[in-house]
Amino acid sequence: MGKRPASTSVVPDGAERDGTIVADVGRLSLWQLMWRRFLRNRLAVIGTIMLIVLYVLAIFADFLSAYDYLEKSQDYVLLSPQLPRFVDAQGRFHLRPFVYGIQTELDIYNMRYVHKPDPNTIYPIGFFVRGKPYKLFGLIPTDIRLFGVEKPGTIYLLGTDRLGQDIWARTLHGGRVSLTIGLVGVALTIIFGSTFGTASGYYGGITDTLMQRGIEILMSFPQIPLWAAFAAAVPPEWSTVKRYFALSVILSLVNWTGLARQVRAKVLAYREMDYTSAARAVGASDWRIILVHMLPNALSHIIVVATLSIPGMILAETSLSFLGLGIQPPMVSWGVLLQDATNVTVIVMHPWLLIPGFFVILAVLAFNFVGDGLRDAADPFAI
Repeated sequence: MGKRPASTSVVPDGAERDGTIVADVGRLSLWQLMWRRFLRNRLAVIGTIMLIVLYVLAIFADFLSAYDYLEKSQDYVLLSPQLPRFVDAQGRFHLRPFVYGIQTELDIYNMRYVHKPDPNTIYPIGFFVRGKPYKLFGLIPTDIRLFGVEKPGTIYLLGTDRLGQDIWARTLHGGRVSLTIGLVGVALTIIFGSTFGTASGYYGGITDTLMQRGIEILMSFPQIPLWAAFAAAVPPEWSTVKRYFALSVILSLVNWTGLARQVRAKVLAYREMDYTSAARAVGASDWRIILVHMLPNALSHIIVVATLSIPGMILAETSLSFLGLGIQPPMVSWGVLLQDATNVTVIVMHPWLLIPGFFVILAVLAFNFVGDGLRDAADPFAI
């Protein structure tokens, strides 16, 4: 009697590149499957790493900068970036990084002072040095900073602005506003969009009609003029913190409509499912059906839409602050920093003033990568 053939199983095409996802599909939860699909998307993983780096830079902004973001230096106005060096002008290698000193000359042709590096003066960069006191996380008083140089030396990694302020420190602090205003705005967007979208889709009738017509009217307005009108209505005597939260609410009031329409479409489909009919048959209340059956099923879609809307809110805050209708000094954001780059002549002569714009680009790209990865991971038909 011959040997029994080895048992075989039919595996769908693409299982080899899926690793163990197909084999484990029976014992993995939905969130575990989504997590594995997400890790397969390299751009999404890269975007996640970029976001982690940006948020770490923003959280530890005081520690990672040599100067306070409000500190002014009239002797070094519009100074070009001072990059750390290891090789001096004589070609000698230094184990410890250093920066050159600064010599200031008068440009008679343009009638302005020009700052140039002085190769004859070297200032070694020290690490974990003492500087201007600050509060870590806003709670712990300390004066330890990651790097610095002894006076009269200076180290402005990204140069200075027209007031002699450190652009590196101001960019990191600006990230605190620009990166968090998107999260706060999206949190409010999720609340508004999920609530109104679910109510509109579940109850239908006159409720659905009134909500959808109101959403259509709000969506018909041009966004930037509407943002500008709301932002201009904020009382000018409000503090920067109140203005920050007001701007978050303004952005969320305009952006929740898209999520509400999509949640409504999902709820309309879920309302006709067998499990919804069974819940009604056993006497479940509307709130229980919505909270237990509707929203959990739409949660993955809500997360994806919310993630993809964060870049739009970052760009909106940047635009409003750039126009002078958003965050106001002394609070800084990336949009506030870009106000110095409104003149073509300034950009040509001082291109480092555009550096905060590259941080905006990185943040928007990272959130888009993560949003695309979440969208593919939440797709039940993804391979």
